[in-house]
Amino acid sequence: MCRAIALIGFVVAALLASPPVSSAQMSKAQAPKTSAAKASPAGRVRATPASPVNINAATAAQLQTLPGVGASTAQRILDYRQKNGGFKKIEELMNVRGVGEKSFLKLKPLIVISGERAAAADASK
Repeated sequence: MCRAIALIGFVVAALLASPPVSSAQMSKAQAPKTSAAKASPAGRVRATPASPVNINAATAAQLQTLPGVGASTAQRILDYRQKNGGFKKIEELMNVRGVGEKSFLKLKPLIVISGERAAAADASK
């Protein structure tokens, strides 16, 4: 009996010693996670098959929403695009240092190509 009372006293003391949780903090903790707005640890929205990244028009920040693409890989993609005038096929992404076949297969459903080349081709018709 004494141990039970001591245990209850310990639990009550621990609860009183912990910082209070606001209702805003509580609702964040209890809020369901949705798949529509996937965020990376840095808080960036991640690319999805429903909203793929156009590798011929994307900025470095947009490229970094792709899994496994950091700042340096994004810059190499931009450099490749500038040097070669854009990607003609998405498979050309494997020509960028740091993007191998395994990485490409993960990225394939999340990327598209269109943009300046397609617009220029349409304008010349």
